Amino acid sequence: MNAVLEQVAAVRKGFAAGALTEVTARRTQLERVRAMLTDHEADLADALHTDLGKSATEARVTETGFLLNEIDHTLKHLDKWTRPEKVRLPLHLGPGKAHVVPEPLGTVLIIAPWNYPLQLTLAPLIPALAAGNTVVLKPSEVAPATSAAIARFVGEYLDPSVVRVVEGGVDETTVLLAEPWDHIFYTGNGTVGRVVLRAAAEHLTPATLELGGKSPAIVTDSANVGVSARRIAWGKFTNAGQTCIAPDYVLVDERVAPAFVDALVAETRKMYGSDPASSADYGRVVNERHVTRLQALLDGGGYDSVATGGTVDAANRYIAPTVLTGVDPQAPVMDDEIFGPILPVLTYSHGVTEAIEFVNARPKPLALYAFTADTAVADRVVAETSAGGVTVNHALMHVAVPDLPFGGVGPSGMGAYHGKAGFDVFSHRKPVLRRRFRPDPSLAYPPYTALKQRVLKRLF
Repeated sequence: MNAVLEQVAAVRKGFAAGALTEVTARRTQLERVRAMLTDHEADLADALHTDLGKSATEARVTETGFLLNEIDHTLKHLDKWTRPEKVRLPLHLGPGKAHVVPEPLGTVLIIAPWNYPLQLTLAPLIPALAAGNTVVLKPSEVAPATSAAIARFVGEYLDPSVVRVVEGGVDETTVLLAEPWDHIFYTGNGTVGRVVLRAAAEHLTPATLELGGKSPAIVTDSANVGVSARRIAWGKFTNAGQTCIAPDYVLVDERVAPAFVDALVAETRKMYGSDPASSADYGRVVNERHVTRLQALLDGGGYDSVATGGTVDAANRYIAPTVLTGVDPQAPVMDDEIFGPILPVLTYSHGVTEAIEFVNARPKPLALYAFTADTAVADRVVAETSAGGVTVNHALMHVAVPDLPFGGVGPSGMGAYHGKAGFDVFSHRKPVLRRRFRPDPSLAYPPYTALKQRVLKRLF
């Protein structure tokens, strides 16, 4: 594993040499990332299609385009973010000046997942570079075509003293995690997240964990059933359900449940046709192991019927967009995050309070979606539940707002990024106080006479 350690040493040396000390150098690297994405958008789309069956349009919307927007937002605000922030001094601590100075943490490790293998590798890289850090990227070996493309193009476009890519699997990741880092940024599941956090603890390394969970969608009786069904179907079946913030299950008011399920089936058919396997817009499960896992959830029962879908073709990594109805809360499909194109629909009968209690009885999710025309009900859901992020009357969309922090809470993650939040997570906000030598009143120093004590008591 000497090759891995050589990669680490190279970017450590780059940071020590001040490769990104100047904001202009950071801007140059961000512009190079942008050029890489635009010059090779077709190559990257081909890799994403090979790994996940993504269409070129879906690759643009959810991967390349997302990153380009994030880069443009960062470049627009970079000078402001890197500028020292003035802090007002209390009167009794003057004269002097106080500032918060953002400084880079150092050399950071970014470990990416396979489900959005381009976006989730490079999205954390953008703020890491903006903040002045050097970086080792570890793309997922489960998406090998995209991993290889990232390694190739990063090597061609970015300064090798600033960014290196380490490909490989568990062995390479284990070597990387044994190293002392200035920050570790991990996106993936909670099981590996615990491994990452334990490794980080050995060196007292701060870590950001972007995990997942069972993100609920609550549909109330006042919701526009057709629009809600369309948006939930899109949010669920994009990337064949392999999205950490996809609606994992639906809680729908029993009064509108039949109409909602009918609309969900109809909208799914509109998007992907009567044979989704032949749709150019419908992706594939990443590998046969995950197909087998998802097949087991379908075979595990605990539901009354399959409203649509249910077809599995393991050899072609295909699972049809599937909607399950009459789902028992104890069914296997309700145990863990599904991470695939299977959508359980459950009903509630005692108002939104019941739905809120159902959500709150389970681990805090990465996302929550509320569909309602009643603003007061939406406000209740937002106020009385806890999730990494919330979108009202749509799905997934909060992740696309650059100035909204994206991250989990509790078991769905720790720390957040995107926009300024990303710059902050890769920065140390260093407090700096500047004083003159004069005046230097004796009031602050012993011996504390009765007069000094009275004055100090007033000031402090």
